[in-house]
Amino acid sequence: MVINDKLNLTMLCDFYELTMSQGYFATGYKDRIAYFDLFFRRCPDGGGFAIAAGLEQIVQYILDLHFSEEDIQYLRGRNLFNEEFLAYLADFKFTGDIWAVPEGTPMFPNEPIITVRAPAIEAQLIETYLLLCINHQSLIATKANRVVRAAEGRTVLEFGSRRAQGADAAILGARAAYIGGCHGTACTISDQLFGVKAGGTMAHAWVQMFDTEYEAFKAYVEMYPNNATLLVDTYNTLKSGVPNAIRVFNEVLKPKGITKCGIRLDSGDMAYLTQKARKMLDEAGWTECQISVSNSLDEYIIRDLLRQDAKIDLFGVGERLITARSEPVFGGVYKLVAVEKEDGSVTPKIKISENVAKITNPHYKKLYRFIGNDTGKAIADYLAIYDEVVDDSKDMEIFDPDATWKRKTVYNFTAKELQVPIFQNGKLVYELPDLEAVRNYCREQVDMLWDEIKRFDNPQTYYVDLSQKLWDIKYGLLEKNAK
Repeated sequence: MVINDKLNLTMLCDFYELTMSQGYFATGYKDRIAYFDLFFRRCPDGGGFAIAAGLEQIVQYILDLHFSEEDIQYLRGRNLFNEEFLAYLADFKFTGDIWAVPEGTPMFPNEPIITVRAPAIEAQLIETYLLLCINHQSLIATKANRVVRAAEGRTVLEFGSRRAQGADAAILGARAAYIGGCHGTACTISDQLFGVKAGGTMAHAWVQMFDTEYEAFKAYVEMYPNNATLLVDTYNTLKSGVPNAIRVFNEVLKPKGITKCGIRLDSGDMAYLTQKARKMLDEAGWTECQISVSNSLDEYIIRDLLRQDAKIDLFGVGERLITARSEPVFGGVYKLVAVEKEDGSVTPKIKISENVAKITNPHYKKLYRFIGNDTGKAIADYLAIYDEVVDDSKDMEIFDPDATWKRKTVYNFTAKELQVPIFQNGKLVYELPDLEAVRNYCREQVDMLWDEIKRFDNPQTYYVDLSQKLWDIKYGLLEKNAK
């Protein structure tokens, strides 16, 4: 069977979501309003924050949420589901509410990226797809942001399609990498679908196809004089590759008055080779020729190369970005946090575990970010009950996240509510920004974080506090369930 875009993604759910849904249907919980939070417990790679991404694909999924006749027939054939439940699924659509932080928002552990308020079956059935969208794209956007920051303003391109875990991972991974700050991709279809600018030059096969390296270079530059970047390490970078590139640039580009060109290295000692290549190019008068490198790069290798004074203008980052190889699981979870009674009152729910990290923050909540009015930097995040309003005209005390007996006074700040409405009563109320706007927003929001939060190693823990009201409810539930 060919897997293609004609698949009904409503069926991309864990099977227990269907069995639980029939249970809700049979026990009278079908219309019980439930609240779920989607959040993560720790930042990838031991970093100080993560980048939220994947919301656009979730919106598209919710808009198309339905069970086809083929889906109903399949479920009927499992001999687990009764006809009343199958009839309900045949008319299924999403009627609830969804709030989310905009794509590109820096997020911290245990903060709700997405909150769903919907009838129990609806809220349960969408769990898998919401998680896979946020888990994958947030992971890649976060990794890309680390790589881009390591490059210190130099161009970074995503080069990883051939090492991605499947077509969707390549296509949406390129999208997420662009949100995180990459300048473009090698993935053509991501350019076609999302406008993530695709680019590339040649492989070693091009050079090997010709009788000589010089002939390969000359043929390419003559065909693409305005995009002339030559792969110079097929044979010997310094003895033939760079000299042949210079020869061709002199013969083809110089008469046309073109000074923009480039060389690429994909192997060897990048620090040494780029230093030597830079000297050779400059002495030949090609001072504007850019040097790009690839080959199993990540943020740590890039950082070390620049510390070694490597002469690099562009990084092509492949497998370690598109697979987030150093930590390929984001770890987002989707947990019930409250249910709504018939009178409209909200009852908080908590998940308790002997593993303290798995204890959830209960209730229907608001997420605020406190921004310093004098610095423009993020000071802390604040989780409050849905009916609480933060008065940012007054000083506040918040808990130290690593030592709850310590408090920090927050003053002269503006409280910004991070989540925005996406769906209300099943209707889309959010205008999706274009990808360029998302990328720019991400850059602006990351710039609002202090440098100590952005360290790759042992970053400062960012303050994420609970309101006193939420704190009391959480610990009241813990004490109640401990008896």
